[in-house]
Amino acid sequence: MSDLWQVYAVKYAERNARTRADSFIFDDHPAAAHGMDYFVWVLQNGSRTIVLDTGYGMDEAKRRDRPILRDPAQAVAALGISAETVDTVIITHLHYDHAGGLDLFPSATFHMQVAEMAYATGPCMCHDTLQMPFTADHVCEMVRHVYSGRVVFHDGSGQVAPGVRVHCVGGHSRGLQVVEVDTETGPLCLASDATHYYENFLQKKPFPIVADVQNMLDGYGTLMQLGKTAARIIPGHDPLVTQYFPQFDQIDFAWRLDKGPLAKADILKI
Repeated sequence: MSDLWQVYAVKYAERNARTRADSFIFDDHPAAAHGMDYFVWVLQNGSRTIVLDTGYGMDEAKRRDRPILRDPAQAVAALGISAETVDTVIITHLHYDHAGGLDLFPSATFHMQVAEMAYATGPCMCHDTLQMPFTADHVCEMVRHVYSGRVVFHDGSGQVAPGVRVHCVGGHSRGLQVVEVDTETGPLCLASDATHYYENFLQKKPFPIVADVQNMLDGYGTLMQLGKTAARIIPGHDPLVTQYFPQFDQIDFAWRLDKGPLAKADILKI
């Protein structure tokens, strides 16, 4: 089996009642509208599949009044993938929209950072502001998976599979990790919430939900080291991803990432 992977972004939700103040610290136009898309990502290599993050489901959508377009398991099923048989899931961090669907993957081993589990279960969660992006049930579910032997912890950088590596950058959450993937066209960096938007890392504008601003800013440099160019860095929530990359196989909520952006994409003009 080759160590090179195909990579897909799969959209399961969107939230457009937002402004730039929700996306950038010290923005010049804080009241301007600024939408957000929600993705899970799929890596495939021959017969092996790795899922990156699990999104959130209907119950969480109702609780937070943030509707979803489709259940994340149904979304990946459109790519011919049964969530019930996926054996490897990388969790970039434990925020509700990235770890809210752990139960959708009953056969999976979960890969996450030591620092993220310590953060989500430690004294920082006594503060409502830091606790807000987490849902206690999701965190407790991950703790149960630890006890049942279904969690692999990484402390900094580590390999999940040949051609798939994780790196802890923190910032948005203390144990947030990004994923470096080897593809036929070179390395690809799935940044998740290390940069919600292209604009965050290209213009070094931090996202307002942040555990450590310096780590977030330093993380932008790490993304460039891993992806080599801006075109090889995939933000976690930017609707521009759906414009810059080719739609996959007539599925209007899935995009192929590993081949690189479309020729018309001018990412550096952001």
